[in-house]
Amino acid sequence: MSADLSLSSLIAEPWSDYALLDSGHGRKLERYGRFRFIRPEAQALWAPAQAQWDADGEFIPGSDEEGGGRWEYARPVPREGWEMKWEEVRFQAQCTPFRHLAFFPDMAPQWAWMRARLGARPGEQPGEQAEALNLFGYTGVGTLAMAAAGARLVHVDASKKSVEAAKQNTLLSGMADRPIRWMVDDAAKFVAREVRRGRRYDGIILDPPKYGRGPAGEIWKLEEGLPELIADCRRLLDANSRFLVLTVYAVRMSALAIGELLRQTLGDLGGTIECGDMAVREEARGLLLPTAIFARWSKD
Repeated sequence: MSADLSLSSLIAEPWSDYALLDSGHGRKLERYGRFRFIRPEAQALWAPAQAQWDADGEFIPGSDEEGGGRWEYARPVPREGWEMKWEEVRFQAQCTPFRHLAFFPDMAPQWAWMRARLGARPGEQPGEQAEALNLFGYTGVGTLAMAAAGARLVHVDASKKSVEAAKQNTLLSGMADRPIRWMVDDAAKFVAREVRRGRRYDGIILDPPKYGRGPAGEIWKLEEGLPELIADCRRLLDANSRFLVLTVYAVRMSALAIGELLRQTLGDLGGTIECGDMAVREEARGLLLPTAIFARWSKD
């Protein structure tokens, strides 16, 4: 038994609170709720649809390759953030020092795909809940998207600030009573402990950074740590599990590489493995702006 590997693309369409309005010349113009922002985008190699953009703020990148930079505002923008919504999930968007706005809108197709796989299966008893693990869970929009579908969740992030923001988003969404465990922990160490405890999950999502530090100063480098982390995640899945989703941003790596990693590590479970580009559809012309790569395993 082995899983098939196929190439596909995941396209995030505009929704009421978010849209990619225009892109080109290394930048993109987006709408986040009632505000518009310009951010750098190296993959926008083409010319924009409009010569002039009207935005509330723009992120000006730093000169070093590691990132950095600053926000400049043409009009007042709440520094503490403002409320946005995706389906049942309400959350705070905010201009962060890392150029993004405290969530990743291109993940919307993944949220919908995971929700669809966490519902009750034929033959399951009423009241049975699938359980999913969100590693590097950040501000919890993905966690809440799955919790809204009735799943139990374990949310793990090394940043206490991010976990606190996720808890606040839970209150905004009216989901304080949902079965969610909040863990401030190093993802790799947490997964290794779960393996030793003999735990299992119906679904796992992980969005590891290129480089990071755990709460005790642990150093994470994607190329070095990812194979072992995926191997440990495999030990938390079994023949009745439903999915594993891996997304990777800002690295010089092919989707085929992470797809093959999943095929070799999870292929004995059967099912299907997809890999490819994630992208956002531009409102102005309908073109697709690539944002990340992904690989995911599923078994219906």
